[in-house]
Amino acid sequence: MKDINELLAAAQSAAQNVQKQMDEAQATLDKIEIEGAAGGGLVKIKATAKGRILSVSIDDSLIVPSEKQMLEDLVAAAFNDARTKADAASSQEMGKMTSGLQLPPGFKLPF
Repeated sequence: MKDINELLAAAQSAAQNVQKQMDEAQATLDKIEIEGAAGGGLVKIKATAKGRILSVSIDDSLIVPSEKQMLEDLVAAAFNDARTKADAASSQEMGKMTSGLQLPPGFKLPF
């Protein structure tokens, strides 16, 4: 039977390995680019899978003072579309990392 110190060392090593894998996955998420769009592509938001916004693109046809509210709504919709896609990409990437781990059902790692 292993003594408690060996078990603790093994647990600490496993925790450090998981932390390293999570750090690597987070770095990968910040390199994956997605694009959210609204208004048939008139408003586009580029972001990373980690949720960092890279750019906002607004078609010139939308820059009309009387259409300000519609433009604001489209920008919000494009942000939401980008966020949804970023969440999906993040879940997929983190799923790759956790596929080899034996986690209890329903257990989610913090991101």
